[in-house]
Amino acid sequence: MNKFEQLGLNESLLLAVKDLGFENPSEVQEKAIPILLEQNTDIVALAQTGTGKTAAFGFPLIQKIDADDRSTQGLILSPTRELCLQITNEIKQYSKYIKGLHTVAVYGGASITEQAREVKRGAQIIVATPGRMQDMINRGLVNIKNINFCVLDEADEMLNMGFYDDICSILSDTPDEKNTWLFSATMPQEVARIAKQFMHNPQEITVGAKNSGSSTVSHEFYMVNARDRYEALKRLADANPDIFSVVFCRTKRDTQSIAEKLIEDGYNAAALHGDLSQAQRDGVMKAFRGRQIQMLVATDVAARGIDVDNVTHVVNYQLPDEIETYNHRSGRTGRAGKLGTSIVIVTKSEIRKIHSIEKIIKQKFEEKTIPSGIEICEIQLLHLANKIHDTEVDHEIDNYLPAIYEVFQDLTKEELVKRMVSVEFNRFLSYYKSKRDLSSQGGDRERSSEPREIRAGDPVRYFINIGARDDFDWMQLKDFLKETLDLGRDDVFKVDVKEGFSFFNTDGEHTAKVMEVLNGYDLNGRRINVEISKNDGGSNSSRRDHNGRGERRGFGGGRDRDSRGGDRDRAPRGDRGSRGESRFGGEKRSDRRSGSDDRAPRNERRSSSAPRRSDSNAPRERRPRRS
Repeated sequence: MNKFEQLGLNESLLLAVKDLGFENPSEVQEKAIPILLEQNTDIVALAQTGTGKTAAFGFPLIQKIDADDRSTQGLILSPTRELCLQITNEIKQYSKYIKGLHTVAVYGGASITEQAREVKRGAQIIVATPGRMQDMINRGLVNIKNINFCVLDEADEMLNMGFYDDICSILSDTPDEKNTWLFSATMPQEVARIAKQFMHNPQEITVGAKNSGSSTVSHEFYMVNARDRYEALKRLADANPDIFSVVFCRTKRDTQSIAEKLIEDGYNAAALHGDLSQAQRDGVMKAFRGRQIQMLVATDVAARGIDVDNVTHVVNYQLPDEIETYNHRSGRTGRAGKLGTSIVIVTKSEIRKIHSIEKIIKQKFEEKTIPSGIEICEIQLLHLANKIHDTEVDHEIDNYLPAIYEVFQDLTKEELVKRMVSVEFNRFLSYYKSKRDLSSQGGDRERSSEPREIRAGDPVRYFINIGARDDFDWMQLKDFLKETLDLGRDDVFKVDVKEGFSFFNTDGEHTAKVMEVLNGYDLNGRRINVEISKNDGGSNSSRRDHNGRGERRGFGGGRDRDSRGGDRDRAPRGDRGSRGESRFGGEKRSDRRSGSDDRAPRNERRSSSAPRRSDSNAPRERRPRRS
């Protein structure tokens, strides 16, 4: 028997569940669906982003709707256009086998007349943003006075965005006897106030500890000088060749600026904020889902509703003003049981915020240092080598091999390999060899490229040619190393797993054993190779696993202005026009009244390397193109 059938879903919904490939309900679905199906009750459900909340309220709502009655029976309020459209699409998928049931999305940035026409044709379920819904009520274009169900999705985020008055007004226009279902990641005072004012003895469901972070997300912070924040972001990206991330900034202005800098420096990046037209938002999101964009720079508001699989990292370029918002940010990764990493770039004065966040999410942050230029070069070199090794050969190339062999005939195999990988390695080496160390512990001192003397008690960092591709995560690799080397739990530390290779540390006294035992070790037919990294071994990093969490990966409300005058990205209300945007999806700097271009961002561009001057007005130095 399908586990969803045990929850009480009818045959039409079970057919949709089968089509969608759902097998096991998530914890919030398992707890909420039976209650909502069997009882006419109000409910408050606290669960993190990415835990399946849409299905948790969507299935019961669809099953309780009378499809033969064309009047509006259910209203779902969500904070942003993106999330509104996402919920609408999922409700339509769930109800595909129920004849006559119609769901309409109501949101700003699209024709209010067309939306009103769709509602008038018969919409049993309306999914809406608060601003547009209030506008339609004021104009008499929608009637929600007789609805049976009202769902508040991402309630904490809606209130944090300044929608408290709109929500109160909308709920006041609904009948008292309706059922209200409130879903939220956190429970701040304003959400509690809404529950007290408009709900009747609600049942409460909590998935995990209240307000806590997801157990599938590890949390790291890097402390840098304020002037080095952008350079740190670039180094973290370079240290993770396969990064697929959302980078959060506080304001629209910063979001656009950082995205433009990344694009100019050769990264696959784009901006997502409230000044984009709906067509441009759709173009950016399509490119991001297709992985044409690796670094999506977004404001908190614009990022609401981003539901993209396999986001590896969330990068907090700036911490949010509201500490609770951090939970929403980190929820963009580590979804559906997969592992993810949330990174914070902070200055010394912001460390207190880290401690405040730790108390809320009930998880510890791990402090790490920005990778040195030499370490980045090493990572990029091995990434290229693995990429070449795993490339599938198209035998059409056989026709050209004689001419190619002739070009390389005077080179030995060793010389050929060196020259081939040097094509990329030289670029990064040229870019980073004169760069100072950004880590707060290292100051401006250059790391020596000379081998250092290995002494017992000193940490030694190793490169090993196995990683995630070999079905290892950081914990599994640590266990493998401990067992194979017969070492204690704390003798292997700073384990960082990449796609095709990894790094780990031991004390210097174990170096001989590591090199002797692991080099040449046969792992399911693959020969293991271990080398001592040129990096100093991270002697300033803690060896503790933070209550078993350890190191997972190296990297791999409503105020309208912040203290620097940046424009806040608020949800649009009603129909708002947008200013002209560049081809990268952002606002043009040179002509803000020019026409918009809805094309998605282009693929990354080749850039040359040039010395960077300290003068803030000097031309920005371009990084080498990533392999």
